[in-house]
Amino acid sequence: MARISFSCLFPGSWHCSLPSVTQFSRQRVVLLNILIVVFILIVVILANPQLWSSRGVNVRQFRRHLDEIVDLEATDTKDTQLNYGIVIDCGSSGSRVFVYFWPPHNGNPHDLLDIKQMRDRNSKPVVKKIKPGISSMALTPEKASDYMNPLLSFAASYIPKAKHKETPLYILCTAGMRVLPESQQNAILQDLVKNVPQQFDFLFSEAHAEVISGKQEGVYAWISINFVLGRFDHVIEEEDNVVSVTVGTQEESIIRKRTVGIIDMGGGSLQIAYEVPKTMRFPSAENEEAAKAMLAEFNLGCDLQHTEHVYRVYVTTFMGFGGNFARQRYEDTVFNSTVTQNRLHKQQLGLNPSTPYLDPCLPVGLTDKIHRQDLDLHIAGKGDWDSCKQLVDPLLLQSNDSQAYLNGLYQPAIDFLNSEFYGFSELFYSTEDVLRIGGLYNSRKFAKAAKDYCSMPWKTLTERFNNHLYSSHADKHRLKYQCFKSAWVYKVVHDGFHFPLDYPNLKTAQLVYEKEVQWTLGAMLYKTRFLPLRDIRQENSRPAHVTWFRFSFVYNHYLFFVCILVVLLSIILYILRLRRIHRRQAWDSALDLMLLEEGVLVDRN
Repeated sequence: MARISFSCLFPGSWHCSLPSVTQFSRQRVVLLNILIVVFILIVVILANPQLWSSRGVNVRQFRRHLDEIVDLEATDTKDTQLNYGIVIDCGSSGSRVFVYFWPPHNGNPHDLLDIKQMRDRNSKPVVKKIKPGISSMALTPEKASDYMNPLLSFAASYIPKAKHKETPLYILCTAGMRVLPESQQNAILQDLVKNVPQQFDFLFSEAHAEVISGKQEGVYAWISINFVLGRFDHVIEEEDNVVSVTVGTQEESIIRKRTVGIIDMGGGSLQIAYEVPKTMRFPSAENEEAAKAMLAEFNLGCDLQHTEHVYRVYVTTFMGFGGNFARQRYEDTVFNSTVTQNRLHKQQLGLNPSTPYLDPCLPVGLTDKIHRQDLDLHIAGKGDWDSCKQLVDPLLLQSNDSQAYLNGLYQPAIDFLNSEFYGFSELFYSTEDVLRIGGLYNSRKFAKAAKDYCSMPWKTLTERFNNHLYSSHADKHRLKYQCFKSAWVYKVVHDGFHFPLDYPNLKTAQLVYEKEVQWTLGAMLYKTRFLPLRDIRQENSRPAHVTWFRFSFVYNHYLFFVCILVVLLSIILYILRLRRIHRRQAWDSALDLMLLEEGVLVDRN
């Protein structure tokens, strides 16, 4: 065996013999280089304290920005360590498949899986949608698996074949399937459970296909947004907002990041979800009983004994409170009240274009018709936003008590002094598409912009639209009903959910970190929450001992690397000491010379 020897003559002589470099594995050579580079960086940082004393926040911001960039890169399917999962959202108008991936768990039982949406070679999300919804298979449930085939084939083409058998598949059905009779629901699900495994090798069972409730969907959406925002990462940093939460049966308190609430207003329904304390008190026994159906307590951790990831979330869905359905309810009210008034007072208001009903919720100069009961009611825009707010107020269907709960449903009090909310869908469209003030919500700014918009003539609005002065997502439908929807959003937020006018922590958004956040991500996180425990047990079950030769080989080489660092550190300390000695000798020589000169001057005098 070839040997290399060297000696360093310092206070003593050190002799080291190294085995031939050719006998080192490539990994250990790389490790040696890394250790040397790290050592040099440590020396540089210690020599320049300014590099680390005041830049911690910038480093964290850079790290977060880097994570966002990495999330948008194409998924490396050649990495055999990656795991994959599939969620199919079976909605009312269509079904969409989402493919997710995650690296092996880091072994810390307090951390969640790092699940991300898969991206193709062009860095686009791996998503596919088909129409109509799976509820269209109600009369032909035996064709449900054929209906699902295009989505599953699409997902299978992106996931490595060797990973199919360990890839969980979840088929979760929402609003469209909920309205079907239970017998039709079961027939569709049974066909999927029976036939999908015959065509695809995914990890799929009867428990993986279900019709989820609106409450479950809301919980999954809440999990998704908080996961993307990093609110489940319990490493507290200086700029984080934290809360003290009481969890567990022993009433212990932990400090963790403050989670965010969500308000999602679609076309047909409205949903709100936010975390509530376990020590919450109810005004009455009736409210406590009503809250049981709206509260969800769950543990996202892989070990039920750990309570760091126990959350208690209030979530409820208000059917008919979406932007489009609220407009239909408003038109029903206008039609019925006008027809009733015409009969009582023998009037002809709205029965012909010359005497239209003046609608304060439509822009000035816009004409339209409400068709009900084989009768047309002619309406014309008045553009009065304040009057519009008053007319939509009864649509909130608030309770008669002092709390005035939206739709009469009990709502736990929100801690507006220590909370944060995100508004999605209609909340974002109403603030951004034409008003262009999406983002951080300001009630006074929003009210002024909405009032100014409503008062503009319809001709002016269409001219601005044709000149592309509005968002690319805006269309004529948005221009027509923006006045009404902005008033409806305002009333729901401030009168329905009782948000203060000066509430500073409501943000309207469509994307978070340039990504569209779907409830399917939260479903995947919840469904796979016990998978890290498997990885941890596999890690702990590995043999604690290996052969003496392997142990000796690894131990000696790592010991050698440590010795190298010690030698380098000794060299630097020795050089620094020599410099100090040299400076002291130079100072002593200069002092002697000065004293000598002074002595000569004294003798001459």
